Amino acid sequence: MKVDTQNALSPSHPIIFFDGYCGLCNHFIDWVIRRDSGHRMRYASLQGVTAQHMIRQLGTSVPDSIILWQEGQHLVRSAAVAAILKSLGGPWRRIGSVIELIPTALADRGYDLIARNRYRWFGKKDRCRLPSPAERHLFLE
Repeated sequence: MKVDTQNALSPSHPIIFFDGYCGLCNHFIDWVIRRDSGHRMRYASLQGVTAQHMIRQLGTSVPDSIILWQEGQHLVRSAAVAAILKSLGGPWRRIGSVIELIPTALADRGYDLIARNRYRWFGKKDRCRLPSPAERHLFLE
């Protein structure tokens, strides 16, 4: 399947890549969708075609992390979470800014602790999250 990376990499639509099997990750995506009133974000599971194609362009394997792809750059782990929060505006912008003040090594250590235990603590789904008909335009394959 050919992936339309030109459309997917639109600077007006940052992409959040997430673990489609992870209960915590799916709840986070649901939470972001409810707060992204302008529907700027796009979403793609790490198990999907778009993620596989775009991450391969980086010359690496699919990381075990959330990825925010925006303006031709990618952020992972705590930096991605901070940037996503900041993009939502309001009080979330301030929380994202506070996360950015934490030294990256320390913030990523906390992120990694949660990531290592996410299936045990929040569950693992049998299949990737399917968007509702109203959300379908926000998701990439």
